[in-house]
Amino acid sequence: MDMPKPEWLKIRAQVMPENRMVEEMLRGKCLHTVCEQANCPNINECYSNKTVTFMILGRVCTRNCRFCAVEKGSAQAVADGEPDMIAQAVAQLNLKHVVITSVTRDDLPDGGAGHFARVVRRIREENRAVSIETLVPDFCGSEAALATLIEARPNVINHNIETVPRLYPDVRPMADFEASVRLLANVKKAEPSIYTKSGIMVGLGEKTDEVLGALRALRKAGCDFLTIGQYLRPSKAHHPVAEYVTPEQFEAYKKAALDMGFTHVASGPFVRSSYHAKNAFDAAEKKAYCFGSEQ
Repeated sequence: MDMPKPEWLKIRAQVMPENRMVEEMLRGKCLHTVCEQANCPNINECYSNKTVTFMILGRVCTRNCRFCAVEKGSAQAVADGEPDMIAQAVAQLNLKHVVITSVTRDDLPDGGAGHFARVVRRIREENRAVSIETLVPDFCGSEAALATLIEARPNVINHNIETVPRLYPDVRPMADFEASVRLLANVKKAEPSIYTKSGIMVGLGEKTDEVLGALRALRKAGCDFLTIGQYLRPSKAHHPVAEYVTPEQFEAYKKAALDMGFTHVASGPFVRSSYHAKNAFDAAEKKAYCFGSEQ
């Protein structure tokens, strides 16, 4: 039996006219968003602000993570016209910061890195002023695939560790914690000017010292931005919620992470990977500008 949600996890959905406009535009272009596929609790807020996280490479994931609501099974064919459609949608919505993510595509030789790169380049062809964040899978550890994405020069490369190492066999059985951290380190090694970002869910059964240990591993890899959010069980077939973490504990995690040296930390019950993503990028750019002005 699921635990009842505490008051701080209860929100009232508000569907604004802007939400319907975004939904209709996405459907008209046959585009998917992780906002819908992953049952994000912030979808109404983000859509009303014309903030969208596009999900490329289909809507079916080749992995079996036990926390995720995205459909799993046999992968779909890659849509060659998707980069054009996304670039058009970004222009139509007048986005200043766009997040591109995908299902995991272990069936593709490069894990989909080439398609990510094409999307990034196509968006830039339409508007070079748009900042672009890519939330990527691990590309099966392929450094060549990662290099393909890095060459396209997104502003941010995000890869979530999702949980602490001890819980990987149960929560994320087809992934590896060290490989995820290594991906972020490899981005910084190849191109230090690209911001790196990662996220972790809490409430899966982790201990506080395990969370802090995972965050230290991310900082050692040079990770710049961090998100920490509450795990919410998509269905009874998914991993159960072990705990509803208090807002006070989220604040404690945020303080600890900032003390470790993260440039920007979003920590709270409803925080997700792309939540207020532009804020993190803008804050980092402002900090870099101010630091440069002092030289």
